[in-house]
Amino acid sequence: MEAVVVDAGSKLLKAGIALPDQAPSLVMPSKMKLEVEDGQMGDGAVVEEVVQPVVRGFVKDWDAMEDLLNYVLYSNIGWEIGDEGQILFTEPLFTPKALREQLAQLMFEKFNVSGFYDSEQAVLSLYAVGRISGCTVDIGHGKIDIAPVCEGAVQHIASKRFDIGGTDLTNLFAEELKKSNSSVNIDISDVERLKEQYACCAEDQMAFEAIGSSCRPERHTLPDGQVITIEKERYIVGEALFQPHILGLEDYGIVHQLVTSVSNVAPEYHRQLLENTMLCGGTASMTGFEDRFQREANLSASAICPSLVKPPEYMPENLARYSAWLGGAILAKVVFPQNQHVTKGDYDETGPSIVHKKCF
Repeated sequence: MEAVVVDAGSKLLKAGIALPDQAPSLVMPSKMKLEVEDGQMGDGAVVEEVVQPVVRGFVKDWDAMEDLLNYVLYSNIGWEIGDEGQILFTEPLFTPKALREQLAQLMFEKFNVSGFYDSEQAVLSLYAVGRISGCTVDIGHGKIDIAPVCEGAVQHIASKRFDIGGTDLTNLFAEELKKSNSSVNIDISDVERLKEQYACCAEDQMAFEAIGSSCRPERHTLPDGQVITIEKERYIVGEALFQPHILGLEDYGIVHQLVTSVSNVAPEYHRQLLENTMLCGGTASMTGFEDRFQREANLSASAICPSLVKPPEYMPENLARYSAWLGGAILAKVVFPQNQHVTKGDYDETGPSIVHKKCF
């Protein structure tokens, strides 16, 4: 049985058999619907409650995570109880050791897996484009991770994590749409879809500031029949990544953060890191974002300008969305056949702490 790869993000869970040149077979929301008794209504009335097991990259509700993985592995992937296979998980930057151990414990004690491996998303994303060194800028739903990677090892002392991401950009977009469509109530799930459809990046800051007078308004009909107008709001989502003060943050933009992160690594690695920069996450697929990033990089004060890695032609489209999963599929083809993973015997002998020795 082929190994399964799982990349559980705050918004989407990607899972599937480890096939390195194909997108994951399952992409679904990282949420569970639970039926709970409504104490206020009485009479045993039941209401639906939506639970998000993963918040800003980290598992917060392990019961819900177990239920979600139960559906993914048995109902979708096709595992059978008593005949479970091997599994590889991706993990975000700065995952606490306790969470890594808890995941291993869940897999061996609840799912009875025959083999387990865990690897950092930054390393896996670079594997997906044929690199073992470089720097990833991962704009997730709930966080942004900037991670220099040298010879397959994340340089944690130089890495940066920001607890902002796609969900904060969605909220910003909602606020801007409300200003220009004050009489319309827009559900946040509709705003998310509108962001994916309309959000884009201006060429540079000057172009963004000039947009107000030149942007052509576009009318959009919501699912409930209400009509809204979208104008310059579409540009503010991308601009916030280059001008964080738009989000109320007193910080530098994303390109400056990349350059300062790499500056904390030994100088002999700077060129290798900056010239192999990779953008990851759904937000990185925003229209115009890659061009704006490269334009800002060319203007940076760094002696070596960051340049973006071009994905191999044989890789699936939208590589930025699935790069960690695809890198995990590549790695699974190595660690499990070569017995570099955590086996059931390893776990029984040492316990959950074995993951720190065998996986990192």
